[in-house]
Amino acid sequence: MSGDTRRILGIDPGSRVTGFGVIDVAGGRLAYVASGCIRSPAGGLAERLQAIHEGVAALVDEYRPGEAVIENVFMQRNAAAALKLGQARGAALCALAGRGLAVHEYTPAQVKQAVVGRGRAEKAQVQHMVQALLALAGRPPADAADALACAICHAHCGHTFAVLTAGVRAS
Repeated sequence: MSGDTRRILGIDPGSRVTGFGVIDVAGGRLAYVASGCIRSPAGGLAERLQAIHEGVAALVDEYRPGEAVIENVFMQRNAAAALKLGQARGAALCALAGRGLAVHEYTPAQVKQAVVGRGRAEKAQVQHMVQALLALAGRPPADAADALACAICHAHCGHTFAVLTAGVRAS
């Protein structure tokens, strides 16, 4: 990987399936590196959270990204499901921070807006655009596509969102 290339790890947290996607960004070009899912074992929540933590840490060790992106928790109808999702996200965040990565966060609507052009895009639309933007032979699984979309969102919009956020905080 050259000095002008950024490697970004995207994470789509879930208590049962956590998607991941790794891309390289050089100039305005995106290059697919890897994607897949960390599948938590059956059993208690503590074991699933440990598997997420260890899986994310192993990804950082293997792919050596310079930065990471994780999707923010969105409100769900079921409070128990939202709590488990938040805990899965926390396990992933701890693994990323523990490896010294800068971690950026985007809402699902921001990710969809950046990748599809609509904040309320369907999963199939996200998969289609990720496939097109990364010139993939086939559609990635939904969780991996969401994680790749997080990384693409940051590659395209990270600087702009940082400037806008800083401007809001300064006001």
